[in-house]
Amino acid sequence: MELRHLRYFVAVAEELSFTRAAERLHIGQPPLSHQIQMLEAEVGAQLLERSKRWVRLTEAGKLFLDDARRVLSLSEQAVQTARRAERGEAGELRVGFTFSTPLTPLFATVINRYRRRYPGVTLTLHERSTLAQINALAGRELDLGLVRPPESALPEAVTTTELRRDPLVMVLPEEHPLAARKTLRIRDLEGQPLVMYPKTAGTGIHPQIFRLCRAAGFEPTIAMEAGEASTMAGLVAAGFGIAVLPSSFDIIRLSGVLYRPLADKDATTALLLAQRKDEISPLVAAFRAIALEAASA
Repeated sequence: MELRHLRYFVAVAEELSFTRAAERLHIGQPPLSHQIQMLEAEVGAQLLERSKRWVRLTEAGKLFLDDARRVLSLSEQAVQTARRAERGEAGELRVGFTFSTPLTPLFATVINRYRRRYPGVTLTLHERSTLAQINALAGRELDLGLVRPPESALPEAVTTTELRRDPLVMVLPEEHPLAARKTLRIRDLEGQPLVMYPKTAGTGIHPQIFRLCRAAGFEPTIAMEAGEASTMAGLVAAGFGIAVLPSSFDIIRLSGVLYRPLADKDATTALLLAQRKDEISPLVAAFRAIALEAASA
């Protein structure tokens, strides 16, 4: 059964005239009559009573008309949904983010702006480490990821775009001797107990701190490990050591904790937007455009 047969039937049923229905459909009356006969044969029921002067719906035709209208309505809805998806206005978009990304103001800006512009899209957010996001992108479990520079090389299928660059800051107890200085350097960490992300966290901050310390001529001393930036700040407040975090995390305000910038030119980290190289989804393109727009503001 073809949709055009349903459209022909609905036109005849609404006009109750083959002549008027043929004019409405811009086809000849004999072909229209033939198509209705074919539809009735396929359905196995007479849908219309005909005479030279009138056309009437049979009981079967009345019931068939209701269903035919629903089918045509659903088919039009399906067409509109597909067109909206092609424009990036419908569907599901799966976006990953690291545990600390929501502390970056850019995150809220991008997510709120996207949801306002594309209310018909189901946006699902997944909290995962950088490494887990990259693996999920390669495995097509995520569509986009908000990540920090990874420790290892990216898979061939994944690419990243830098959204913003944050200087690293030292997080200190306010009574610490280094707190009296307005600017610090990596070498000031020598011999100091550090509170750090664990190596298994999949974040690039851990290996970066090791590289910076070694470049300054010493090995860092790890006192404690914690998986969350807020936990690290709390451990600093409790006197367990010093932490190094992106400057955007200074919104974590705890009594007894101070943030001091690091003057070393390589003491920076980036927030990256990761995606598959072969991605053609309009949903991804729309989110990427908003992220770049917000990042450049």
